[in-house]
Amino acid sequence: MKEKYVSDTAMVLTQMMSPQDANIAGNIHGGVIMRHIDNAAAIAAVRHTKTNVVTASIDRLNFHNPVFIGDLVSFQASINMVGKSSMEIGVRVESENLISGESKHIASAYLTFVALDALGKPMTVPSLKVKTADERRRNEEAQERKKIRTLERIKEDQHQNSSV
Repeated sequence: MKEKYVSDTAMVLTQMMSPQDANIAGNIHGGVIMRHIDNAAAIAAVRHTKTNVVTASIDRLNFHNPVFIGDLVSFQASINMVGKSSMEIGVRVESENLISGESKHIASAYLTFVALDALGKPMTVPSLKVKTADERRRNEEAQERKKIRTLERIKEDQHQNSSV
């Protein structure tokens, strides 16, 4: 299984927001943004693994600015870290008002995806080769987030087992 560079699988998904994406005030629903975040991350994960992937988790998602009808929204996704069968993908969301040219940071999210084989079982993913200082930093930060997620999962399991 050949290792891959971050740049091999990074991608940008761009979408113009339309009335069906909005509430009655003209603000784009958070769920619409979340769907595009998940799609962008999935594309990067499939590019990396060349197989089916599923979303295992999404870390906390905070919206920093609203998005409106007519805004052009970009979802920049790249793989931060890979494990045995899982990957953390970071997605940065930015909007652009096409009339004024103003750009805003909307949200950032970290998603964990698991690669699946033909039988739907987790499979080993290619390793990730980082080459820039920014990629190394993101990889190290992802490793710290993975440790936190693992500890949270252990606590959750202990709580569920003590509730039975």
